[in-house]
Amino acid sequence: MTGITDFDSLRRAIAENGERPEGPARNARAEQLLADAERLDVPLAVIEALGHQLKVYNYSSEKAKMFVPFARLLRMWDEHPEDFDEYETHTLHWVFKWMTAGMLDQPHIPLASIEKWLGEMEHRYRLAGHSERAVRSAEFSVAAHIGDVPRAERAYTAWLAADRDRMADCHACELHGQGWWQAERGRDAAAVELWGPVLEGEFSCAHEPHTVLASSLLPLLRLGRTDEARAHHLRGFRLVRPMESMRAAYADHVEFCALSGNEARALELLAERPAYFTDDGQPRSKMDFLAVVTLLMDRLTELGLGARAVPGPAGRAWTAAELAVHARGEAEALAARFDARNGTSFVGEQTRARMARRPLVDRLPLGVRTAPKAAAPAAPLVRPAAVPEEAEASGLPALLARARRLSDGLQPHAVEAWAAVARAAEDTELDARDRAEIADHEAMGLGPGGAELFERAAELYAEAGDPGEALAARARAAYVRALAGDPEGALTAVAEPYERVLALYAEEGTGVRQTASVVMARARILMRPVQEADGPVPARVLSAAEEAAREVLALVGGRADEDVRLAAREAEARAMLAQTAARAGDLDAAAELFGRAVDGYVGAGLPWFAVEYEARLASLAHHRGDAAGAERALLDALEHGGDHLEPPGRARLHLQLAEVLGGRGRAEEAADHALRAAHWADEAGESATLGAWARQMLGGLLLRLGKWAEAAEVLESALLDLSAEAHGDGAVVQAKWWLGDCLSELGEHRAAAERRLEAAGIARHWPEQQDHATLAHLAAESLSHAGLLAEADAAYARAGDLWRSLDATHGLVRSLRARAWLALRSGAGADEARELMASAVTECGTALASAAGPEARARLTGELGGTHRQFGDLLARAADRDAPDPAVLGEAVTQLDQAVAVFTRLGPDALHERADAELAAGWLESDLARPAAAAARARRVLTAYADAPEDDEQAGPRREEAGRLLRLTERD
Repeated sequence: MTGITDFDSLRRAIAENGERPEGPARNARAEQLLADAERLDVPLAVIEALGHQLKVYNYSSEKAKMFVPFARLLRMWDEHPEDFDEYETHTLHWVFKWMTAGMLDQPHIPLASIEKWLGEMEHRYRLAGHSERAVRSAEFSVAAHIGDVPRAERAYTAWLAADRDRMADCHACELHGQGWWQAERGRDAAAVELWGPVLEGEFSCAHEPHTVLASSLLPLLRLGRTDEARAHHLRGFRLVRPMESMRAAYADHVEFCALSGNEARALELLAERPAYFTDDGQPRSKMDFLAVVTLLMDRLTELGLGARAVPGPAGRAWTAAELAVHARGEAEALAARFDARNGTSFVGEQTRARMARRPLVDRLPLGVRTAPKAAAPAAPLVRPAAVPEEAEASGLPALLARARRLSDGLQPHAVEAWAAVARAAEDTELDARDRAEIADHEAMGLGPGGAELFERAAELYAEAGDPGEALAARARAAYVRALAGDPEGALTAVAEPYERVLALYAEEGTGVRQTASVVMARARILMRPVQEADGPVPARVLSAAEEAAREVLALVGGRADEDVRLAAREAEARAMLAQTAARAGDLDAAAELFGRAVDGYVGAGLPWFAVEYEARLASLAHHRGDAAGAERALLDALEHGGDHLEPPGRARLHLQLAEVLGGRGRAEEAADHALRAAHWADEAGESATLGAWARQMLGGLLLRLGKWAEAAEVLESALLDLSAEAHGDGAVVQAKWWLGDCLSELGEHRAAAERRLEAAGIARHWPEQQDHATLAHLAAESLSHAGLLAEADAAYARAGDLWRSLDATHGLVRSLRARAWLALRSGAGADEARELMASAVTECGTALASAAGPEARARLTGELGGTHRQFGDLLARAADRDAPDPAVLGEAVTQLDQAVAVFTRLGPDALHERADAELAAGWLESDLARPAAAAARARRVLTAYADAPEDDEQAGPRREEAGRLLRLTERD
C-alpha cells in the first residue's frame, strides 16, 4: 500500500517527494506516484504526476529518462487539452526548453531531430501567444554547441531583443547564459559584470547562483581577481555539493582547484563523487567531468606524482597516470560522438583545449585544508624545489667563494652553501681551514646534535693556525649542549674557552670577532634558564645573564661599522638585556632595548635577524594595550623576514597580526592575514596544529563579515583538526558555535542545531554555565526553525532551567515565551501556551520587584512590556480565525494595554514599542466591532509622532498604519 487514495493525497505525496534530495530514490518514488495516479482515473492527476516525474528526472543524473514522460504529456495535450488546468498548461510549454537542452546533451539524438524540435517549439509558442525570446535562447544554445558562431551571435541578439514573457527563463538563468557566452568569446570582464545581479543575490532560482559561481571561477582567475575567485569557490561548492544534477558545475570547481595550485583539494572533490565517473544519464556533463579529470591527472603527472593513488571509477585502484589515460580516452570518445552527430569538430576541439589548460596561478590559498581521506592521498602534495643557486656555480673555487661570502656576511643559506662545497669536494684534498669551515657549518645545521662536529672543527682550526676560531668552535660546541638540555654542563664546557680567549685577546693573539663569538656563546648559555623558565626567574640567574650580555656590549659596542658580525653581536646582546628586563618586570625598558636590537640588525643589513625581536615587541605592545604598536611590529617583522622567513614563523606572524587587526575592528584585513596563516601552516606541515588555529580564527572573521558560506566551509575544515587535547575545549566550542551561527544564516537549521548541541554538550561540564545556557537556547531556536517542535521544546526547557540557575531572568523569560509559541504551533493547545506566557509575565514581575539599579530596572521593564505584547499576540493568534472568540480577543487587548502601560513608563526610549502595541490593540478593537476605541488608539499614535520628521524611518510606517486604521474605523 502506498497511502495514495485520492487526488489530495497524491498532491501531498508529490510535494513531499519534491523536497527530497536529488537522486535515484526520488526518481523511483516519482515513478511509483505515476502508477498511483493512473489508478485514480483522474486525467489531471496523471498530468501532474507526469510533470513531477519529468521535473525530478531533469534535476538528477537520469536526464535521459525525461523524454518519455514529456512525449506522453504532449500527446495528452494534443488529444485532450481540456484536461490541463492553467498551471499544467503553462508547465507543458515551459518544459519545451528542457527538451531542447536535454536533446543537445544526448549524442544519439540526431541534429536534424533537434532542429525539427526547435521548429515545433517555435510553432507551439506562437500558437499559445508567447514571445519568441525562449525560442531564440534555445536556438542560441544549439548554435553555440555545434560551434556555429555567426548563427549563435544572431540568435543571441534576437534573444535579448525579444520581449520577456512568462515563458522566458528566469533572470538568473538568462544572465548565466549571457555571461557564459561572453566568457566563451574571451570577454571575461563583461561576463562577470553580467553575472553581478546573480552573484549579489538580486536574482536566484533552483540552480542559481550555483552555476554562475562555478562559471565565474576561471574568468576571475584570468582577470587576476583571486580573492573573488576563492570566495566563489567556497560559497559555490557548498551549493553544488549535495545536488546530483550539477556534475558540470562540480567539474568547474575541480578544474579551478587544478589550475590554482590546489591539486590535493581537487582530488578530495573527486573522491566525494565516485558516481560522476560513470553516470551515463547526461553524456555532455560526463564528458566535461572526464575532461577535467584528465587535466588534473596530467597536472599531477607533470608534478612527478603519476604513480600516486587517486580516486577513480569503482572496481579497481588507479594511479594518476593510469586515470589520465582512461579519462582522456572516455572524454575524447564522447566528444567524437557529439562531433559525429553535429557534423563539426567543435566539441572535440573544445574538449582537447580544456584538457590542455595550464595553471593560472601557482598557489591560491583557499583557507580550507586538504583533509586526509581513504580515497585521496594521505600525504600532502609536494612541489618540486626550485633549482638551487649552487647549480649555477661552476667549480669548487666558485662554490668556496660563494660560501665564504654568505657566511662572512651572515647571509641566509650559508649552511647550504657549505654543504654544496662539501659535496663538490668529496674527491678533492682540501686544506685544514677549508675542512674546518665545512665541519663548522655542518655542525650548525645539526642544531643540538652538532657538538662533536664543532669539536672536530676546533681541531681543524687549530691545525690551520687559528687558535681564536678553534676556541670559538669549542664555545659553540658548549652552547649546543645547552640546547640539548644540559645548561650546567654547557657552562662548565665553555669556562675554559672563555678564559683562554680573553687571555689570547689581551695578548693580541686573536681578533675581536673570535673573542666576541666565545663571549656571546657564554652569554647565550647563561640566557637559557631565563628563556626557558615558566615562572619567575631567580635574581641571581637574571643577574648572571645580564652581566654576560653587558660583557658582550663592552667588547663590541661602537664597532658595528667594522664587521657585520660585530653589529649582530651588539644587537643580540641588547635583545638579551631586553629579555632580562622583561623578566624583571620592566616592560618599558624591555621595549626600548628590543627596539634598539631591531634597529641594530636592520642598520647592519640583517633585517631577517630582527624578526624574532619584532615579534617580541609585538607581544609587549599587546600586553601593554598598544594595539597600534603591536600591528607595526608585526608588519615590520613580515617585511624584514621577507622570503627568508620559514613557513612556521610566517604562519605565526600572520596569525598574530590577524588577532591584533581583528581586535581593532578591521575584520577584512584580519581575515586576509588569517588566510595567509592557514596557508603557511599547511606549507609547514602544521595543518592539524597551527593551521587549525588559523582556520578557526578565519572562520570567525568571515562570520563577522557576513560571509556565511565561506565561513562555514572554513570552520568545517578547522573542526577536522581541532581537538580539546591539542587546542582546548574552548576552541572547539567556539568553532562549533560559530559554525552553528553560519548554518542558521544559510537556512540549514537541522545542521545548525546539531553543531550547537555538540557545543553545548562540551560546555555543560564547565564551571561557568553562561555559555551552556546560551548554546542550549540557540540550539532550541534551530530545532524550532527545522520543524522539530518536540525537540525544540525540550531544549528550551533545558535552557530555561540553566537561565534560572544563573538568575538570568531575560534568558528564562525568552525561553518561556518561545515554548508558549511552540505549544501553539505544535497543537499542544492554547491553554498550555497561555500558562507558559503567564509564567513569563510572573518571572518578569518578580525580578523587577527586586531589581537593583536603574539600568537593570529599565531592562526588565522593557522585557515585561515585550512579554505582555507577545501574550496579546499569542491570544489573538489562538482565537479561531473563522469565528474568533470575543472573550479571547478581549483578553488579548487587555494584555496589549498592559504592554502600552509598561512601555509608557519607559518614556521616549520605548516610543516605537508603545506605538506597536497600541496599533495591535487597535486592530483587535476593530475586529471586536469597537470602532471608536480603535480610532482613539490610532489618534494616540498619530499624536505621539506629530513632531517626527516626515522621512523618519521609524515613525513613517507607524503613522501610515495608524492612518489606515483610522480610515477603516471612519468607514465603519
